[in-house]
Amino acid sequence: MIGSLASLQGRAEHLIAAGRVVLAACSLLAVWLAPPEPSRHAHTVFLLLVGYLLFAIAVPLLMGRSHAVLTRLPAATHGVDMLLFSSLLYFTGASTSPFLVYYVFSLVCATVRWQWRGILWTAAAALLALVGLSVYGAHGGPLPALKLGRLILHGVPLMLVAALLGYLAVYEHERRLRSDVSRMAMWPHIAPRGTDPLVRDLLGHAGALLGAPRVLAAWEEGEEPWLHLASWSRGEFSRTRESPATFDPLVAKPLADADFLCRDARVPVPVCLHTSTNGPQRWHGAPLHPDFQARFAIGPVLSLRLPGEAFRGRLFCLDKPRMTPDDLLLGAMVAHQVADRMDHFYLLQRTQHGAAMEERIRLARDLHDGVLQSLTGTALQLQTVGRLFVEDPQAAQDRLQEIQYLLAEEQRDLRFFIQELRPRPLGSPQVDSDLATRLGELSERIERHWGLQVEVKVHRMEVRLPASLVREIYRLVHEALVNAARHARASVARVELSVQGDRVRIIVADDGRGFRFHGHYDHATLTEGKLGPVTLKERIVALGGSLAIDSSESGARLEIQLPVARAGARDGD
Repeated sequence: MIGSLASLQGRAEHLIAAGRVVLAACSLLAVWLAPPEPSRHAHTVFLLLVGYLLFAIAVPLLMGRSHAVLTRLPAATHGVDMLLFSSLLYFTGASTSPFLVYYVFSLVCATVRWQWRGILWTAAAALLALVGLSVYGAHGGPLPALKLGRLILHGVPLMLVAALLGYLAVYEHERRLRSDVSRMAMWPHIAPRGTDPLVRDLLGHAGALLGAPRVLAAWEEGEEPWLHLASWSRGEFSRTRESPATFDPLVAKPLADADFLCRDARVPVPVCLHTSTNGPQRWHGAPLHPDFQARFAIGPVLSLRLPGEAFRGRLFCLDKPRMTPDDLLLGAMVAHQVADRMDHFYLLQRTQHGAAMEERIRLARDLHDGVLQSLTGTALQLQTVGRLFVEDPQAAQDRLQEIQYLLAEEQRDLRFFIQELRPRPLGSPQVDSDLATRLGELSERIERHWGLQVEVKVHRMEVRLPASLVREIYRLVHEALVNAARHARASVARVELSVQGDRVRIIVADDGRGFRFHGHYDHATLTEGKLGPVTLKERIVALGGSLAIDSSESGARLEIQLPVARAGARDGD
């Protein structure tokens, strides 16, 4: 499809060349059959038409030479047409000439080639030539009424034809713009399967919208010291990366913060049209790094900024025929779409990486609060067994059996923990464990491990707690009780749990030595002073909750509040 878009200009020129051959041949035949007036110039008109026929035959032969010839040929042939038609008017009576209608051919050609701009200049040149030749024929004096009437009779229809063609060209231009905007609105959703598939699809769609046979993208990611280069050409895609210094600067500094187009970057002094706060401006000079231009054989180029948040770069649409200032406007919209898709992809990657890191941190906390602390308690128990073997072998044997039982429980919990790490099938029902039962089992284990007597009281709850929140509450209470037994040397602890509105309230109180600080400390004070149990606070903050501590020499009281909605959101992930 892109190849056919690139050949539109060539097909239009072939059509115009064929029409020129037909026009020249028919004119020559008409003049041979009926020589025009005045008869003294009939031979000259005949020779002009013979030369025009040879010229018309030679044009198609030149069109197949090279792309550069095709680029310069329209303006040259249009000038020859206008010059010849004016010469025919001069030798055949200007306002009374039968060749006056030939200007219509020039107007149609201008419409096909340059739309309304071409019609404007062609109509002005034709009118100027018609008036000038009529005045010249009157030898500088006033035009006779008859010639003036004929001038009006022929000139006004010519101008009306030009106006109608101009209107059609503007209408077609607006229709094409509306079509382009509609295609922009229907930009396909591209699932980010990876960097290469994403960039390939984006460049291909950008090339289709802008009518560019080749599209390049050059960008740098914020955290990587590489310049990524992606090239798309008629379905072929490649991507490499270079050191940013390889093509530094990639575009000329005056153009670094602008979109620009250059109809041919290979000429000695290229002319660039770039955007600015004062509208489109011209700039003369090489727009691209010479090595970059040579590597990708860049001629006509439309360069657009990619205004990304997670990256920065540029889009280069190459070999686009007949670029106009409107391409800067459409190109900017296309570049924004490309940048948005790439930004979404990179931000999604960062989010996934952050989620993986968060999961690792949670895993480390769970291992620390669960298995590691239990193993620590088991190690202390084994130290006691070592002393009992000398004093009371039977008690030591009983203690070893108890430790074996505790290790079996930890093995079961570790197996349960590993099962939680496995992804659940989509749509699987959530299993909400009985929180009171689990906390009761926990209190028994804490007492066996650490010798801490725990009283658990769970108030009746009107709402069903998500399974993820049940697991988090279990781990929070576990860590708080282990801290009370291990660091505060407490002998008795109390756990109270209730739901108040949309928040879960957990109270853990003990009769230990308290914290190093005494008094009431809310969450903000604890955070500002970097006080309190670090791991417990991190877990609470991750759940969107708060912690308050009352500490004294006779014990400590922890009040934890968690939002039900945010803490349970993971169940929907």
